[in-house]
Amino acid sequence: MKKIDVNAFYHETNEWVRKDETGYTIGITDFAQTVFGNVVSVDLPKVGEIIKKNELLVTIDSDKVTTEIFSPISGKIISINNELEKSPEWLNSSPYEKGWLVKVELIAVNEMNDLMSASAYHDYMKVFYNKM
Repeated sequence: MKKIDVNAFYHETNEWVRKDETGYTIGITDFAQTVFGNVVSVDLPKVGEIIKKNELLVTIDSDKVTTEIFSPISGKIISINNELEKSPEWLNSSPYEKGWLVKVELIAVNEMNDLMSASAYHDYMKVFYNKM
């Protein structure tokens, strides 16, 4: 079974969002990183950019494929994980901890209602991907 962070909310395209005291952190799921293969580089947005839900957020290059990651929520980028430039493999080894992508200041709070809880995501993955 793939790891699921019980404190995060999930988009059907395998991105996660976790709220903390300073904003909303976005990353890719454990399932997504297994599909991508070994990550070799990540193209992150710039701090201060405004990103809209379903717009291109990040591009990930792996030994298998180049993948575009679209934002599950709208927000202003307040922090990026610069460490991924030196250690892109963290997306594979630690997708919920060290391998986070960006942190945003949420613009449309109601968009969080469109995301799945950890248990709903688990059930979604069992039904649609039979991978959990």
